[in-house]
Amino acid sequence: MKDFEPIPAWQVLSESTLIAQRWLEVREQRVRLANGHEIERFHLVKGPSWAAVLCLTDERDVVFVRQYRHGLGAASLELPAGVLDGAEDPLAAARRELREETGFEAARFEPLLDLAPEPARNTARAHFFFAQGGVRVAAQALDHSEELEVVLVPQSDVFDLIASGTIVHAAHVAAILFAERRGLW
Repeated sequence: MKDFEPIPAWQVLSESTLIAQRWLEVREQRVRLANGHEIERFHLVKGPSWAAVLCLTDERDVVFVRQYRHGLGAASLELPAGVLDGAEDPLAAARRELREETGFEAARFEPLLDLAPEPARNTARAHFFFAQGGVRVAAQALDHSEELEVVLVPQSDVFDLIASGTIVHAAHVAAILFAERRGLW
């Protein structure tokens, strides 16, 4: 594997906070690049990191949730996922989100992939886990802002749903493809 030389970080010359809300902070920065060029108004989005679970049942079904996504303006079929609470361990968050959003638990979890879903302007990280032996053990325990439908998809149909545009969340698609590449399913 190739070793890459470090690239110098941008120097923040000035900064102001434009928005500071629970799950969103937008900062406007004046920055200097390593080559000396300055960007007068760079907008950095600070959002929370989150965890997601690619959960496979013993029947070879993948546990998905289907929900409306306002940015998309349509329903989205996604892996169970949610924001880390403060300094919460990503695995703990993944287990919690799987149970809350779907009522499922799994016998085995393993780290799958850590990503920066939009590294150009956003600080959030996405932590993906692969879970096997998923079983429904409880009803959903949704937050007041969640309206989710649990959808079990045969493993053999997942790539067709990606190809057809039914599964469109890019980071979730990457995790699914990586799990397949690693031979986890």
